Amino acid sequence: MYLRNLWLIVVASIGLLSCEKDIDFDLEEQAPKLVVEASIENGQAPVVVLSKSFDYFSQIDSADLAASFVRNAVIRVSNGSITHQLKEYAIPSPFGTFYYYSNDTTVSSPSFKGEEGKSYTMEIQVDGQRYTGNTTIPLLTKTIDSLWWKPSPNNPDTNLVVLMARVNDPKGFGNYIRFFTSTNGGNFFPGLNSVFDDQIVDGTIYDIEVEQGVDRNQEIDFETYSFFHRGDTVTVKFTNIDKATYDFWRTMEYNYGSIGNPFSSPTRVLGNISNGALGYFGGYAVQYRSLVIPK
Repeated sequence: MYLRNLWLIVVASIGLLSCEKDIDFDLEEQAPKLVVEASIENGQAPVVVLSKSFDYFSQIDSADLAASFVRNAVIRVSNGSITHQLKEYAIPSPFGTFYYYSNDTTVSSPSFKGEEGKSYTMEIQVDGQRYTGNTTIPLLTKTIDSLWWKPSPNNPDTNLVVLMARVNDPKGFGNYIRFFTSTNGGNFFPGLNSVFDDQIVDGTIYDIEVEQGVDRNQEIDFETYSFFHRGDTVTVKFTNIDKATYDFWRTMEYNYGSIGNPFSSPTRVLGNISNGALGYFGGYAVQYRSLVIPK
């Protein structure tokens, strides 16, 4: 029986090899599109970054990235009662100058910061085109009750630990979250899979591992990326988000994970910006929790 099965595998393999055929794809070049990354948090001013997309086969270096920022746009954000025109700011860096838009503190016109439970609209005018988006900062109803750590199970490196959180999910579906972590006062990075819904955990208090956030500009060691170390001070940024923000990051992270996988299915990233622009405008209700892991 074993030899018969082996023979069938060999025959099938030969058949597959004989069916090989080179396929050439003639992909048309796409005109650059506006890319929008806009967010507003409770207690913070709106922040908007505009850039132009690159063609799929573009060779990109730091100079290209710096040159891709879209400047001199007119951006207005409203909370329903106040409409404020954002100001362009520049951040010099060794790789070039980076640009973003936020509240203009040099003018007397009223501005505002994000508040829980409020909705916001954004209008962008650039290159003769108009783009719009809207978002909501939810109420901070889903929260982390506590953090603790435990040794990494079945791991020979005793310096590695697992961070755990006890999360309280209110009754009623539709509580979406995104999380980030900062280690030893560093930047906040989102988890490799950073967004979750409450389809399974609705109305419960549950314990879950909090993986260390990742910098996607650096090579990721998938064997150890999720762990923290003894002696680390960890801060978790736990945010409640609306459905549109959840859908954007859910589909974006799925696409991150499928890059280079020939068996993955293509997924359209679900943005919420009009007029064919790429990207999103997202609202975040933020909670911070910190833990010092002893050595």
